[in-house]
Amino acid sequence: MHSGLYYQPGSLKAKLAVESIQDLNNFCRTHEIDHEICGKIVVASTDDQLATLDELPDRGKRNGLTGLTFLNPTEIKQRKPHLAAKKALLVPQESIVSYKAVMLKLVELIQQVGSRVHFNSKIETVHNRTGGSINLKSEGQEWVFDRLVNCAGLYSDRTFQKFTGQKRPLRIVPFRGEYLMLKPEASSLVNHLIYPVPDINFPFLGVHFTRLVGEEREVGPNAVLAFKLEGYTNLDFSLIDTLDSITYAGLLQFMRKNFSFALGEFSSSLFMSSFIAKAKVLIPEINESMLVKGTAGVRA
Repeated sequence: MHSGLYYQPGSLKAKLAVESIQDLNNFCRTHEIDHEICGKIVVASTDDQLATLDELPDRGKRNGLTGLTFLNPTEIKQRKPHLAAKKALLVPQESIVSYKAVMLKLVELIQQVGSRVHFNSKIETVHNRTGGSINLKSEGQEWVFDRLVNCAGLYSDRTFQKFTGQKRPLRIVPFRGEYLMLKPEASSLVNHLIYPVPDINFPFLGVHFTRLVGEEREVGPNAVLAFKLEGYTNLDFSLIDTLDSITYAGLLQFMRKNFSFALGEFSSSLFMSSFIAKAKVLIPEINESMLVKGTAGVRA
């Protein structure tokens, strides 16, 4: 549950994050959903990262966060003896939750007020009606709505283009984020959320350590161009999806400017040693014997 530390003060993204983490914590307390306000530590591992880290408390405070505290090397060793850091920032509001449990509770509440949730329902046509309402057809059924929200994730750009007949204003390029998992016997190395100082040049947070509500510990993710919209493994491939990505000027420009970064991320996908090297920046004791292959997600 991201607290909104990094986002531009005054932006909608910052407002959404700060208000929503409060709302979601309240929702979880009200409905007894497993969650924890465990805090996050943002770590500067090199002298070059110190200036960026020093700017974060002001940004966080302007976004409405409280209790932001710097930890010096002595305090870091007391709290996190395994952590390698020049300096660290404690963000108390950061929280963890089971989002599956949240979604199941939302479905239950929607149904309690007489509304319905339709799964696996392919949308066939969408038409604007006189008066501003929207007609939607799906597999022989038809509904009329006053508002339609496109939350189609990786397919949101194509969904927009298909049902409006307009050119999509942006293009979704899929990047796979792969995780490793700490074995239970190594889980004591991580009892907080541990993040590196973000690199402002990239839209990725870098390899970090995440404690889940089920007590598992994730390490990752990397950021690898996927060759399929739902490309969760290196073997997943779609010619249509790949051509859609590599013909996009935005991606070509990104790759041209950041080729070494992209190559390093791809290397971490192919070789566990490359992935672990990034994790060792934060926790030098990590080694291959402590880790197993985890899950993967695809982000826009």
